Amino acid sequence: MNEKITTFLNSGLLDKYLMGTTTVSETEQVETYIARYPEVENAYNTLQHNLEIVAKSNAIEAPKQTLNNILEELDDTPVVALPRKVKYKKWYKLSIAASIAAIAFAATSYLFYNQNQKLTEENQVVVDEIFDLRGDIEMNNKKLDAVMEQFKRLNDPETYKYIIQGNERARDLKTVAYINPREKTSMIDVVSLPQLPEEQCYQIWADLQGKMVSLGILSETDRQLKRIPFTENATGLNITIEPKGGNAVASLENSVAKISLQ
Repeated sequence: MNEKITTFLNSGLLDKYLMGTTTVSETEQVETYIARYPEVENAYNTLQHNLEIVAKSNAIEAPKQTLNNILEELDDTPVVALPRKVKYKKWYKLSIAASIAAIAFAATSYLFYNQNQKLTEENQVVVDEIFDLRGDIEMNNKKLDAVMEQFKRLNDPETYKYIIQGNERARDLKTVAYINPREKTSMIDVVSLPQLPEEQCYQIWADLQGKMVSLGILSETDRQLKRIPFTENATGLNITIEPKGGNAVASLENSVAKISLQ
């Protein structure tokens, strides 16, 4: 069966033709297909046969006396047979209604399915967002714990605060060191650092019995309270200008700030 015949059979024109609701052009098309294609003719005969069976099964036989009375009234006038399609018109309408109901049910089911899929996807998005939110909360809690820990250390009576200001070579330099000998912790807060050439950097040192021990490089981008190594028995802190990346030995001739811890 070719696609053209299949499309015609699925169009419902045969049903409309049997019911007598086709237009003139549709009637011509149906009759042409019935005459030209055996498959269409078989489908038409089968549909007509099924409708006849249904019509007969629902038919009520009229009393014989009624038929005789009608014949007497008609006398010799020929009786015109009514088209069978009128007999099963009601059945056919019910068939169409059932088909429409089935289509509506299928469409509604498909709509509910799509809505359910969208709801599932939206629920998954909400779940993902909840997991992301939990991750953000955990991260924020860790940051808060770190801040509280720093706050606790800063407010510890054993924590000493040292303000380090720059000399004439770096007048705008200002940092604050927090040292707790009991807890053996050291922190530094970079308040401001004058800009240096790209090939230079600031480096902080601990003075340990005349020997300079590096505590790290200071950067303007590190303008936050951060830990530096604790050096026990250190007598002072010194900030120098060193080559980019830091130096193994302090260039005391390039010192820009220093304080005594004694």
